Amino acid sequence: MPPSAEAPPRQDLDPRTRRLLEGPIAPTLLRLGAPNVLVMGAQAATGLIETWFIGRLGADALTGVALVFPLVMLMQMMSAGAVGGGIASAIARALGARRRDDADALALHAVVLSLGFGLAFTLAAWAFGQVLYSRMGGVGGSLAAALTYSHWIFGGAMLVWLFNALASVLRGAGNMLTPAVVTVAGTVLLTGLAPALIFGIGPIPAMGIAGGALSFLLYYLGGTLWLGAHLLAGRSVVRPRWRGARWRPDLARDILRVGMAGAISTVATNVAIGLATALTGGFGPLAVAGYGTAARLEYLLVPLVFGLGGPLVAMVGTCIGAGQRRRALQATWIATGLVLVMTEAIGLAAAAFPHLWLGLFSQEPQVLDAGSRYLRIVGPTYGLFGVGLLLYFASQGAGRLKWPVIGNLVRVAVAGVGGWLALRAGWGLTGVFAAQAAALVVYGLINAAAIAGGAWFGALGWPATPARLAHRLKLG
Repeated sequence: MPPSAEAPPRQDLDPRTRRLLEGPIAPTLLRLGAPNVLVMGAQAATGLIETWFIGRLGADALTGVALVFPLVMLMQMMSAGAVGGGIASAIARALGARRRDDADALALHAVVLSLGFGLAFTLAAWAFGQVLYSRMGGVGGSLAAALTYSHWIFGGAMLVWLFNALASVLRGAGNMLTPAVVTVAGTVLLTGLAPALIFGIGPIPAMGIAGGALSFLLYYLGGTLWLGAHLLAGRSVVRPRWRGARWRPDLARDILRVGMAGAISTVATNVAIGLATALTGGFGPLAVAGYGTAARLEYLLVPLVFGLGGPLVAMVGTCIGAGQRRRALQATWIATGLVLVMTEAIGLAAAAFPHLWLGLFSQEPQVLDAGSRYLRIVGPTYGLFGVGLLLYFASQGAGRLKWPVIGNLVRVAVAGVGGWLALRAGWGLTGVFAAQAAALVVYGLINAAAIAGGAWFGALGWPATPARLAHRLKLG
C-alpha cells in the first residue's frame, strides 16, 4: 500500500485527475500522449542534432560520441523513465487516493533525490569513464574524443536529473503539455546553439566536441529554470511548499521502490547495448560507429513509446490508487496495441531502407555496412521491443515492476551470452546482431505474458482464464 493510503480524502478531485479516472481511455491517452510524444521526440532530437554536427568533425569524433552514448542514455532513461517514472507513479497514486498533501510533499522529495543521483553520475563517469570506454573499443583519437565529451556531459548531470524530475512531477499530475512546450522551445534554441559552439561563430570560439556537450547542458539548464518557475508559481495540480517541509522516509521509499526497480531495468537495457558495443569493438572503430549510429534508432523508440507510456503511468497509477483495477488493465492493453503498430512499422522501414537513417550521419562504407546489417536483422523485432517497453511503463504506474525487471535481465543474458557464443562459433557481426534481435523478442513476450497472467494483482497464474481474471479484478 502507498504511504498514508488509509488517510481520509481531503478534497475533491482536480479535473485532470478526474479525466484519468473517467474519460474515454483511447482518446484520453492520445490527447495526453500527443504533447508527450512531442516532448520526448524533441528531447531525443537534441542528441541527434548534436551528433549530426559532431559527425562533421570526422570519424574519431563520431566514434567517441558512440562510445559515450550508452552512458548518456542510461542517465536520461534512469532520470526520466526509471526514477522519473517512480516520481510520476507516486504522485498519480497519491492524487487518485485524494492524498493531496502527500502529492505536494512528493515533489520536494523528488528534487532532493534527483540531485543526489545526478551527483553520483558525475563522480562515477569522471572516475571510471576511461576504463569503460577503452573496454568498449575506444583507442587513440576516438578514446580522447570520448573522454572530452564525457567529462563535459557528466559535469552537468544534475541538470539532466533535475529537469526530468520536475517534468515527471507534472506528468504524474496529468500535465503533459507544459514539459512539451519547454522541451520544444529548448530544441529550437539548441539547433542554433550547437553549431555555434562546435564550429565557432563571431566572438564564440570553436570548441569542437566539447561545444556539442555544452550546448546539450545549456538546453537542460534553461528547461530546468522554466519548469521550476512553473511549479513554484502555483500553476500546477501539485504545488511544492518549502515552508514546513520535512524529510519523510515513507515518501522517499514510495518513489524509490518503483524508481530503483525501474533503474535495474534501465541499467539492463543499457548493459545490453554496451555489451553489443564491446562485442562489435573487435571489428574496429568504424564498426562501432556503424552499430552505435544504427542503435540510436532503437533508442529513439524509447521517447516514442514514452509518448503513450507517460500518460499511461499517470492513468494506471491514478486508477490503481482509486481502486479501479479493470480500467487500469484496459488502458494498458489499448496502449499496447497502439505502440505495437507504431514501433513495428518503424522497424520494418528501417530494415528495408537502412541507408536512409545511416546516411544522415556518415558515408563511410564500413559504418554503413555494420549499421545496415544491424537494422536488417534487429529492425523487424522493434514491435516486441515497443510492447515490452510500454508494459514496463504501465507496470510503473501499477507500482509492480518484478516481471519487467526479470524480462530485462533475461534480455541482457540473451544479448550478451548469445553474442559471445555467436563470435565463438564464427558467425561474426551477423551472429552478434541476431542475439540482440532474440533478446528484444524475449523481453516483449515476458512482459506481456506476466501482465496477462495477473502479475499486478497477485502471484502469476496461467492460464489466464476469464474466471481467474474476474477474481483478480473483483476489487476494481
